[in-house]
Amino acid sequence: MQNESLDVIPGTLYMLILKILSRGPLHGYAISREIHRASDDVLQVEEGSLYPALQRMLAKGWVTAKWVPAGPRRRARVYSLTPSGRKQLQAEVSEFTRAVAAITRVIQPA
Repeated sequence: MQNESLDVIPGTLYMLILKILSRGPLHGYAISREIHRASDDVLQVEEGSLYPALQRMLAKGWVTAKWVPAGPRRRARVYSLTPSGRKQLQAEVSEFTRAVAAITRVIQPA
């Protein structure tokens, strides 16, 4: 069980995507692959979660997207972080850090 990939922790998907995009524009598959790689192959984002999340993030103005050539007769949709997305990333990280600290206090031995 130790070496198996885990699904992303509920409530952290936006934060992880925003963090990966803060490093530069990427297409959806590359975002998923980078989350997996950056987590030392522990976290895995399924397509069924990633693309709807990216659509919601587009609607919120946190990311932009444009189609770029990806070889002959192929295109890839590349996502970039907006200034609003950078602000949201800070809020997401702050909230997550606060939640982890609270959980840690609860599970520590008395």
